[in-house]
Amino acid sequence: TGQVGKEPYICVWDSYTVQTVSVLKDVHTHGIACLAFDLDGQRLVSVGLDSKNTVCVWDWRKGKLLSMAPGHTDRIFDISWDLYQPNKLVSCGVKHIKFWSLCGNSLTPKRGVFGKTGDLQTILCLACARDEVTYSGALNGDIYVWKGINLVRTIQGAHAAGIFSMNACEEGFATGGRDGCVRLWDLNFKPITVIDLRETDQGYKGELWALAVHPTKPLAMTGSDDRSVRIWSLIDHALIARCNMEEPIRCAAVSTDGIHLALGMKDGSFTVLRVRDMTEVVHIKDRKEAIHELKYSPDGNFLAVGSNDSSVDIYGVVQRYKKVGECIGSSSFITHMDWSSDSKYLQTNDGNGKRLFYRMPSGKEVTNKEELKGIQWASWTCVSGLEVNGIWPKYSDINDINSVDANFIGQVMVTADDYGIVKLFRYPCLRKGAKFKKYLGHSAHVTNVRWSHDHQWVVSIGGADHSVFQWKFVPDRKLKDSLHIAPQESLVDSNSDESDSDQSDVPELDSEIEQETQITYRRQVYKEDLPQLKEQCKEKRKSAASKRRERAPGNSIRLHFVHGYRGYDCRSNLFYTQTGEIVYHVAAVGVVYNRQQNTQRFYLGHDDDILCLAIHPLKDYVATGQVGRDSSIHIWDTETIKPLSVLKGYHQYGVCAVDFSADGKRLASVGIDDNHTIVLWDWKKGEKLSAVRGSKDKIFVVKSNPYMPDKLITVGIKHMKFWRRAGGGLIGRKGCIGALGRTDTMMCAVYGWTEEMAFSGTSTGDVCIWRDVFLIKTVKAHDGPVFSMHALEKGFVTGGKDGVVALWDDTFERCLKTYAIKRAALAPGSKGLLLEDNPSIRAISLGHGHILVGTKNGEILEVDKSGPITLLVQGHMEGEVWGLATHPHLPICATVSDDKTLRIWDLSPSHCMLAVRKLKKGGRCCCFSPDGKALAVGLNDGSFLIVNADTLEDLVSFQHRKDVISEIRFSPGAGKYLAVASCDNFVDIYNVMSSKRVGICKGASSYITHMDWDVRGKLLQVNTGAKEQLFFEAPRGKKQTIPNLEVEKIGWASWTSVLGSCCEGIWPIIGEVTDVTASCLTSDSKVLATGDDFGFVKLFRYPAKGKFGKFKRYVAHSTHVTNVRWTYDDSLLVTVGGADTSLMLWTYEVEGHRDSRQCDSEESDLDSEEDGGYDSDVTRENEINYTIKALSTNIRPMFGIKPHLQQKEPTLDERPPVSRALPQPEKLQTNNVGKKKRPIEDLILELVFGYRGKDCRNNVHYLNDGADVIYHTASVGILYNVATGSQSFYQEHNDDILCLTVNQHPKFTNIVATGQVATAPSIHVWDAMNKQTLSVLRCYHSKGVCSVSFSATGKLLLSIGLDPEHTITIWKWQEGAKIASRAGHNQRIFVAEFRPDSDTQFVSVGVKHVRFWTLAGRALLSKKGLLSSIEDARMQTMLSVAFGANNLTFTGTISGDVCVWKDHVLIRIVAKAHNGPVFTMYTTLRDGLIVTGGKERPSKEGGAVKLWDQELKRCRAFRLETGQMTDCVRSVCRGKGKILVGTRNAEIIEVGEKNAACNILINGHMDGPIWGLATHPSRDFFLSAAEDGTVRLWDIAEKKMLNKVSLGHAARTVCYSPEGDMVAIGMKNGEFIILLVTSLKIWGKKRDRRSAIQDIRFSPDSRYLAVGSSENAVDFYDLTLGPTLNRVSYCKDIPSFVIQMDFSADSCYLQVSTGSYKRQVYEVPSGKQLVDQAVIDRITWATWTSVLGDEVIGIWSRHAEKADVNCACVSHSGINLVTGDDFGMVKLFDFPCPEKFAKHKRFLGHSAHLTNIRFTSGDRYVVSAGGDDCSLFVWKCVHMPH
Repeated sequence: TGQVGKEPYICVWDSYTVQTVSVLKDVHTHGIACLAFDLDGQRLVSVGLDSKNTVCVWDWRKGKLLSMAPGHTDRIFDISWDLYQPNKLVSCGVKHIKFWSLCGNSLTPKRGVFGKTGDLQTILCLACARDEVTYSGALNGDIYVWKGINLVRTIQGAHAAGIFSMNACEEGFATGGRDGCVRLWDLNFKPITVIDLRETDQGYKGELWALAVHPTKPLAMTGSDDRSVRIWSLIDHALIARCNMEEPIRCAAVSTDGIHLALGMKDGSFTVLRVRDMTEVVHIKDRKEAIHELKYSPDGNFLAVGSNDSSVDIYGVVQRYKKVGECIGSSSFITHMDWSSDSKYLQTNDGNGKRLFYRMPSGKEVTNKEELKGIQWASWTCVSGLEVNGIWPKYSDINDINSVDANFIGQVMVTADDYGIVKLFRYPCLRKGAKFKKYLGHSAHVTNVRWSHDHQWVVSIGGADHSVFQWKFVPDRKLKDSLHIAPQESLVDSNSDESDSDQSDVPELDSEIEQETQITYRRQVYKEDLPQLKEQCKEKRKSAASKRRERAPGNSIRLHFVHGYRGYDCRSNLFYTQTGEIVYHVAAVGVVYNRQQNTQRFYLGHDDDILCLAIHPLKDYVATGQVGRDSSIHIWDTETIKPLSVLKGYHQYGVCAVDFSADGKRLASVGIDDNHTIVLWDWKKGEKLSAVRGSKDKIFVVKSNPYMPDKLITVGIKHMKFWRRAGGGLIGRKGCIGALGRTDTMMCAVYGWTEEMAFSGTSTGDVCIWRDVFLIKTVKAHDGPVFSMHALEKGFVTGGKDGVVALWDDTFERCLKTYAIKRAALAPGSKGLLLEDNPSIRAISLGHGHILVGTKNGEILEVDKSGPITLLVQGHMEGEVWGLATHPHLPICATVSDDKTLRIWDLSPSHCMLAVRKLKKGGRCCCFSPDGKALAVGLNDGSFLIVNADTLEDLVSFQHRKDVISEIRFSPGAGKYLAVASCDNFVDIYNVMSSKRVGICKGASSYITHMDWDVRGKLLQVNTGAKEQLFFEAPRGKKQTIPNLEVEKIGWASWTSVLGSCCEGIWPIIGEVTDVTASCLTSDSKVLATGDDFGFVKLFRYPAKGKFGKFKRYVAHSTHVTNVRWTYDDSLLVTVGGADTSLMLWTYEVEGHRDSRQCDSEESDLDSEEDGGYDSDVTRENEINYTIKALSTNIRPMFGIKPHLQQKEPTLDERPPVSRALPQPEKLQTNNVGKKKRPIEDLILELVFGYRGKDCRNNVHYLNDGADVIYHTASVGILYNVATGSQSFYQEHNDDILCLTVNQHPKFTNIVATGQVATAPSIHVWDAMNKQTLSVLRCYHSKGVCSVSFSATGKLLLSIGLDPEHTITIWKWQEGAKIASRAGHNQRIFVAEFRPDSDTQFVSVGVKHVRFWTLAGRALLSKKGLLSSIEDARMQTMLSVAFGANNLTFTGTISGDVCVWKDHVLIRIVAKAHNGPVFTMYTTLRDGLIVTGGKERPSKEGGAVKLWDQELKRCRAFRLETGQMTDCVRSVCRGKGKILVGTRNAEIIEVGEKNAACNILINGHMDGPIWGLATHPSRDFFLSAAEDGTVRLWDIAEKKMLNKVSLGHAARTVCYSPEGDMVAIGMKNGEFIILLVTSLKIWGKKRDRRSAIQDIRFSPDSRYLAVGSSENAVDFYDLTLGPTLNRVSYCKDIPSFVIQMDFSADSCYLQVSTGSYKRQVYEVPSGKQLVDQAVIDRITWATWTSVLGDEVIGIWSRHAEKADVNCACVSHSGINLVTGDDFGMVKLFDFPCPEKFAKHKRFLGHSAHLTNIRFTSGDRYVVSAGGDDCSLFVWKCVHMPH
């Protein structure tokens, strides 16, 4: 079933258990219009109500979308699977029917052709039958019968009006229509019978408002706008009476004795009926406006009638309803009324929300409060009044509750509102915003609700849904007995949920939890935004790239140790691995800690704070989730520290909880978006299985049920929910607390010893024990929140804020043992000190005989079962760490943080905290004195201390400032002065010995950020927040101005400044968004380390002059690196990470001393500014703009009005015909065709001469052991048989193919993938032998697909797009599923190929680009190729790739070198493997040999093709004997003993490996357009002339090129003489040449024009040669005068350039078509224009190639605004016409075609712009010539049978 709504979903449910089986969501918007299952019920198709009427196909059990496509521009009413053909569907709707086929991930529609059989109609329903027959019901009542996509017959008048429904079964069909009939038909749609269901009323518009219940019987009465009143039995759930009234009914009431039924009407009247027989008692109309409410008094004497006229009339029942009173007092329409029990009073509510009282029956208003006090009300249906205050929300005055009814006995009441919700409240409820239970079912307004007479049932009615709901009431006391009535399952956030409105009784949140819920993880800028930000700074980059930039330093750092553990806002994030190491996280680092050796290993795949960590049941993999705009979860191996899968795409802002399922196959995760989305993943595949909105409040934990992988629980703030998976959704039920209390905030949860048992820890220290969804008991476990729980084989362990670890038995009956975390219990081997006793415990884990405990203070402790506690790891607590100082001569450092502690750390291998001291305030800076004995600390309240560096006891303290002390520095040498900088813009200078302030530095306009002393201790360099660099002289603090050059010369004692010319290069391009917060220079002044707001630590060469220096960068901190310091001997770099509280140690590795393992750094992110090299062919390929056929514009510069838009002048033919006149002659001379003329009915592609080599590569392959060759040109894939030369074609692409690859896996022999150009291009995977399409992948690469590659197993396909991001996508092509996709590079990627032995690793190469990729789950991870290991290597443009064993990769470059890579590091260069670019490389799978192809001039030793050994060390060159100046190889492939080569010149050549013999298999023109085309007068030969300066002779029978002549200039046109013995060729430069065919000698040549010759023609009598040119002229030459070729005359007044010419059969006339869409006729040889239309109409033409003229007006299509028909040719028989146009279509028409938009057949295959087209002799073939594709297509003509 599918619903409406903004985010509608489809539920698949079991009709027996009424349980949801699957939820399908997140695709449709607005609503679901129709649904259909396929034959075996595995797939479901749905259609949306969005503007595109999207069609989706689902694997509904998995909740997975298989395919989607826009359905139609207008509404779709029905869709069905064709149950007799797999993968076919039919949809129908407003004025259309579409026939769909599903292949791969793409749904391809074909529109039904109504043709002449029936009118274009709206089709309302359909049913599929055998043999491609589809029956459909139309709006006019006809049945349309389709065969394939064509309408074949109609069954007229099947119904009198629209047919809404049709159903097929074994016996036949049933249809249902608007005429109220059901008709049954047999299997051939012959009528069987009619069932007439017609009634007087034809449905209705309007709402259902009236409801009344019988006072003594289980009956309900309803009345509606459909004018009927109905009586329903609540026992039988059946309609027992119905009666139609004259008017719409708005309200109803039954008299107290149950005899009368009063109905209030919309027109202001009311009617009273007898209930027994529905006969009328009275009908009274006293009012104009609708009667909205009426009620009988309890004593039965009166009827009160309330109308929209704002008054209530009182009628006497006994007096035959005579009016006895009137209540006037309301100023608005009456909405509700109630009588008092004694019938003496009436209370009313009106539309203004006023509540008024009247005395009965007079109707006098009662205003005296005293009088009202004692009234007992007989019923309560009013919405205002003290008793029902609680039904209204606290802070809203909306009037959306339509009805109330109180059940006095049960002390409950029900309400109905405009949101479709029925609610149950206690009665009375006095305080606003009372709690309720809510029930869904109605769609929109619930208009009325009533209790039955015995309070067993509630009846509610829906306004727009016209439905009557009957609910059973279950009183409280019954609920206790019937625990089996579980709460309703919900897909929405709530069903019969407790409301959240009144939280006064919920306990205060614990302070720690309160604090945590207020942490925001949102960032102004995320690391994911970096590429975009850099794009925005493009201009800056360009200017930067032109300047020489400082190189990156040779030395590097490596992360060595991290102090810190994230406990303050995370839980259960600490585990033992299989090997007994400890895994946890801090900042953006996953840490694996070996406690025996005190060493750490790091997972550095994250780039922002990790918020959660879970361990796989086998304890070897962990999952970590991070903060991010589109945040990711990484699953990685704790042994190898390699990522196995990365999951992203569904969580915004961050992931706060993860958990593996018990079988380890699935992972559940929770996001920190506003809805706390819960997602269930198949993590290995990286697929999202299901998702649901979790809760508005924070969720802390998700846990998978260990026994049922489809179930989970989540706990959080006032939240405990039990979920089960249903397809793509999760269905949740709230924990059912019953009378035991209220939902507390839960902090942790575990499952127990059966699948039903669950345990949760609350924020008040209780443990709740759950069975199924019911709370069965609670146990007090801790003082304060229970933060962590862990289930053991026999029992549980819990930890809480009270700092106690408790062990429990398996039922939580008794606590077996407790451990208090205290300093006294610390064992001697501890790596530090406990900050306080009983720290809040955030994580507990057991294993290896110990309990592992993580605390809020950032400590990790190991508790021995016998009691001693060892501290293993610690860091700062919550709060930012800024202060950092390293000791002047010992390996120790000091840190000070906002957590109000000062700590001293040992940096030697013992890695521990030596001392800690609590401060009264947090601090931001510290500094050791030069002798290391004293330590100065600046605090956040403006004071500072100097303490003893060993004991941390106070020596002295001062407070002269109010604001934060931001930096503090001892002067060098004796440490005589202390400079103290503060955020109120001053630096104070103190004399340390006398402890007095001696100077103040004034003049800064902002807070001070950094300070350095010079070596003499006289000068102070200061940086401020306003980016000022200032200098002051000590001790007085006088401001100095020092020029830049001098600053460099001064010897500085330290350098931590980020300003000035020496460090200009450290500021990134996106400096506006981010700050460099810290820097520090090594003591040899060679390397400057910096930390910035993005969490990057970078190393620069010093001095970093010039903008945007190059660097090495390292990610481990999450957001701000607040400080960096080198140790005294530069052996370590120490960094602190602000809010991530971590202290990181990095070892400094000097160049050359590094072990050869890869460094973790990323090279600078700017593209290297060295150009990547230049080559014309590469530039052409890179800059080519692929035209999309459908958008192409005209190739000739035509102007004027298109023929089909020109106004015709009335011709003389419109006079009455004279019988004496001669019959009209033939339009065309029809020679050499038999007496019977047979029209041509079809064209079949027979041959294609052409190969796309000029801008595509790696696109020629062997198949079937070299028997066949596969390649492509234009939009056809071509399979060429080497032995016979025959070709077969794959013609499913609708635009140019750009890439082709062959699947090498034996399971998929002869499977080919091709990618094409298009706005939304597709990749087709097909079988090369039978041309069957196996899969079509619709991609999001805009523009086109430029490279495809199959993986080792053949199951995956990799594609690269031509979009600006050059997106890389991986597909499971058999299912059509996209697995992963990612932006590849900002410049062109040429090729990407899978490693031949891998399904996860591939390499991409392109413009200054080589990247090594890994597919992890659904994510693509990549590393840039590292050049730094080879001196002076530069990143060139890479063109091709090949592979060797042991992870070797070879890439061919633009310079002719080949780079050899091991993993992703360059290890050697094969210099000048070719002289020019290495365009192509091929790895032979069987023996590992590699073939390379490049651009070379042929020479003795060199060749454009080389065969190499596996390591690319030795090679053998092959020369291609093509006679070209340079050979340019674009594709190579190696078969058995042969190498197949495709060249830039459109040749495909086979080279023998042994004898190096070349055999040219395929020839083609190498550059287009091919303008000239001529067919031989009698044989199946033809000539072509092209832009590449050649004229070629082709033999259709032999399927090959016979000869070619190079002219040295571009050729434009060519023509045979009538006998076929001479050829005339017109050139682009204005020259023309006549050759003798036998000898190919030049008979004559002439150049009378300076611009292109457009057409050249011999006259049929062989006497004249006509030459038409771009100079708006046609020249005539008399050939009988010999080869001197003197012009005899020319045609004048031609309005534009000539495009086509034809002679008349008698050689007396010439018709000329011109570039202004005008056709003119001239006399030969005089050149005079013929204007008499009558004469023109009588000419018989020898040939017709004109696209202009009335005879061919029908060839111009409606869509030709910007594009033209370029060429045409009439068959020799004179009855057919073929044309070629700018859209690349060949069309076949009848000739003549004088009607506009004539019918035709179209044939696709060419790229944009067909330039010429001709019939061969005898009309056996049509030859068409291509513009963009430089290809010649030969089509076989199929003639109609006699």
